[in-house]
Amino acid sequence: MAGSKIPHFKNDQGVPVIHIGAKEFQCIGANPPQDHPHIYLDMGEENEILCPYCSTLYKFDEDLGPQTTRPTGCFYED
Repeated sequence: MAGSKIPHFKNDQGVPVIHIGAKEFQCIGANPPQDHPHIYLDMGEENEILCPYCSTLYKFDEDLGPQTTRPTGCFYED
């Protein structure tokens, strides 16, 4: 993702799994001020990764755009 902004995702809904269209991103946990440290995550060759702070499981879905999530509303813009 060199040369582009790294997408940030949040889990205010408290869902166990969020499907995203990016393999490199930052998890912020929840909207500030309830956020956790903004941690950079990279799935690499895998298609899922667990956030070590909030235990949200992120699953890559190639049909989603880099700012699109399932469920909706999990993309964070500051």
